[in-house]
Amino acid sequence: MGKLEILSLSSDPFESRAEAGRLLGRELAERQMTHALVLGIPRGGVIVAAEVAEALGGELDIVLTRKLGAPGNSELAIGAVGEDGQVVLNDRLAEAVGASRKYIDFSRVEALAEISRRAQVYRQARPRATAAGRTVVLTDDGVATGATMQAAIWALRGQRPERLIVALPVGPDDTLRRLAEDVDELICLRAPSYFQAVGQFYRDFSQTTDEEVLTALQRAHQEQVR
Repeated sequence: MGKLEILSLSSDPFESRAEAGRLLGRELAERQMTHALVLGIPRGGVIVAAEVAEALGGELDIVLTRKLGAPGNSELAIGAVGEDGQVVLNDRLAEAVGASRKYIDFSRVEALAEISRRAQVYRQARPRATAAGRTVVLTDDGVATGATMQAAIWALRGQRPERLIVALPVGPDDTLRRLAEDVDELICLRAPSYFQAVGQFYRDFSQTTDEEVLTALQRAHQEQVR
């Protein structure tokens, strides 16, 4: 299990994703991370990631992955597909839930179609960054079940980063502990004892648009190339 650091059990809400990102970035800036790659999970996670990348002086990008859900339980991730089409599978879990090779292949095709659609939208802003051999900070606006984050972790592991850190504004303790098993370090600002949904911990949890994601990516890329 990787190092798990929960900074507070507070249930106080963040004003917005941007504020959560600034607070997270302030915490991470105290750690030495040279040329870090900060990856946000679209859409809301990119707003958090943009603030973290600015605080770290790091490179901002997105991670496009899709979880492969178990038969009859789409929320249970048995694996993930990355943007490069690579499948990372939890073989033991897939076998336990009866996921056949045919089922996995069909799920992979569906996942790749959605990844392709998103890539056409978001890759307008900047080319895909490489994670190999780098310190990677992966973030979102929070986690509940953690299935989407788990999929992103599995897919990123296939890219062989030197160090993989998950940094989150908020999440439930049991989910955080499970995710920490697959990364080098997990840092979370708040892990309230009463947790129903990520949105309850934001005063403004309005849906992030594709345009906002593109703007954040373009602004960060322009700063990076100056």
